[in-house]
Parts: sequence; C-alpha cells; structure tokens
Amino acid sequence: MTTEANTAAAPERSLTTKDLRSMYWRSTFLLGSYNFERMQAIGFCLTLVPAIKKFYPNDKTQQAAALKRHLEFYNTHPWISSVVFGVTAAMEEQRSKGEDIGDETITNVKVGLMGPLAGVGDPIFWGTARPVLGALGASLAVNGSWLGPLIYFVGINIIRILTRWYGLKWGYERGTTLVTEVGGGQLKRITQIAAITGLFVMGALVSKWTHIDFPSVVSQAKQYSTGEVETKTLQNILDDLLPGIAALGLTFLSMYLLNKKINALWIILGMFVLGILGAWSGFLGIPTT
Repeated sequence: MTTEANTAAAPERSLTTKDLRSMYWRSTFLLGSYNFERMQAIGFCLTLVPAIKKFYPNDKTQQAAALKRHLEFYNTHPWISSVVFGVTAAMEEQRSKGEDIGDETITNVKVGLMGPLAGVGDPIFWGTARPVLGALGASLAVNGSWLGPLIYFVGINIIRILTRWYGLKWGYERGTTLVTEVGGGQLKRITQIAAITGLFVMGALVSKWTHIDFPSVVSQAKQYSTGEVETKTLQNILDDLLPGIAALGLTFLSMYLLNKKINALWIILGMFVLGILGAWSGFLGIPTT
C-alpha cells in the first residue's frame, strides 16, 4: 500500500533529456553578458528559456512574467550554478501545474543557494582543481612534453562538463521532489533556511571584503614617560565602538537606497565619486588591512 502510494505521488517531470541538454548548452554562456548591475542574471534567464517555453507553451503572458522573474540579480560559481538551474526549473514546473509557489519563494531559494554554492565551488574548482591540474601540466610542459597543456585543458573541461550536466540533472530531480513536499511545509522550511543562510553569507562577505578607513586625526597626546606622541584617529574611535561599523553602515545605506528604487548603477557610481573625493580631501584613506 505504501509503495503504491509513493509511486502514485511521484511527480511527472515535463522536461526531457533533450530539454535538459538545451539548458546545459545555454548555461555555458552564463557569463556571456555579465554586468555589474545584475551580474549573471541575463545568462540565468537565457538558460531557463527552454523550461519556461515547455511549462507555459501557449501563454505568452506567463512566459514574459517568468522571464522577468529570472532577470533579477544572480551571481554564484558558474559551474555549480547548474544545481540552481535545476531546482529553479523544478519550482517553475510545479508552479505551472497550480502549486502555491510565489515569486518570493523562488527568489529566496535562488538567493539562498547562491552564497553556499559559491563557497563550495570556489575552493574546489578555483582553489584546488585548477591549481593542481595547472601544476601537473606545467611540470610536464617545462620538460618539453606536449601532454602538459593537454592534461590541463582536458582535465579541467571534464570536471566542468560533468559538474554542469549532473548538477543540472540532480537539481531538477531533487528539486521536483522537494517542491512536491510543499503540503508538509518542507518547502517553507527550505526557503527560510536558504534565506537565512544567504543573509549570513552576505554579512560575512561585507565584513571580509569591505574596508573603509577614516585617517582624520581627532586628538594627539604625548606620553611623558616615553616621549612618544599617541595619535587618535576617527578610525580608532569607530573601531573601539564596533569594528567594521562603517562597512555595515554603508551596507544599510545601500539597502535603503535600493528599497527606494534607486538604480544600482547610480549607487555604484556614487560610491566611486565619494571614494575619489574622500581620498583627495584626506577624509578617506587607503585601508591597511
């Protein structure tokens, strides 16, 4: 009885191997239109086109809405990104069949997966596979062997192809299973975990990569015992209050401006102008760490 029930509940997948293959080839152009406003968004949307056409074959309105939905900001490791393609395609499929899956749910899952997958893909592929294959190929090449560049080229592309293809298949198959559990609240829990994880990763990135220095001197005091002059800068005061508070404030300011529908390009240009003028006037300095 249980086996029959599980078999009956198994989702019917609309995407064929041909459809997945078409998505795979499109995903290889993920970085073809990379930009500093929405990063890989256009490539993501291009990859989902075969699935969108399959799920909404005669509804141009739904197709347009889905395309717009996937033109939002997206950026992660390009190879392991295929997992997100598969999961997103599965969610779009269930949505087209009438499941209660809103735009926010799909966006939260995508955003929640971006950070963790980048944290996995970068050290494995960029930090391990590429240097190891490069060192192996270089050691052969310096000895005059033509196998050196061949080993690197073939090896790295085998890893890339297998990761992209099986990541897409696994993401689609597993994603469909997860979406069918929406009635039990599984999808809601996954969405919450993904959103929290994404925010946690973004917060860590702000602390790690954003450095702002205020070298303006606030006070100077001479130590009579040593004769040394102790200088207190604005940056020292901010660090005493909360290390990284300036970067945190800049992040909140950017979020506020984005919520006010300010174009991200204007925000980026504003930071450039503020940084240049701040360095020129001496109000901002070059961070030492």
